[in-house]
Amino acid sequence: MNINYCIKFTNENPVCYLATAEGDQPRVRALGFWFADETGFYFQTSSFKEFPLQLAKNPKTEVCFYKHEGMIGTMLRIAGEVEFLHDRKLSEKVLKDRPFLKSFGLTIDSDQLVIFRIPHGQAHFWTMETNLKSKEYITF
Repeated sequence: MNINYCIKFTNENPVCYLATAEGDQPRVRALGFWFADETGFYFQTSSFKEFPLQLAKNPKTEVCFYKHEGMIGTMLRIAGEVEFLHDRKLSEKVLKDRPFLKSFGLTIDSDQLVIFRIPHGQAHFWTMETNLKSKEYITF
């Protein structure tokens, strides 16, 4: 497996669980993933949420993507540090891809529109077949 397979897997399975830390307390939440390409794994949220502040204080995160297949599916975990992006073209893209955001009052110029990505890190897949094997990491 390689990073291209990770990109394909995340784009096809956009429900994910993102972990942060608040002090010494772990926090995790489900997200609707935005997209991935060769430059990283991209997320969008709002500054109304608590987790962008948590990531600003500690940019280390792990995201879990899951594809349900039969009794037990495939899991992809991606760990890395987030990078916040302030890019007008990305803001335009997110509002085009997710027009419902406009109903929340978000615009291209909104300070509340938060875009971040994981540009580098490690990823690994898990299935029941690989459960007892050593993890095979994909570095990107």
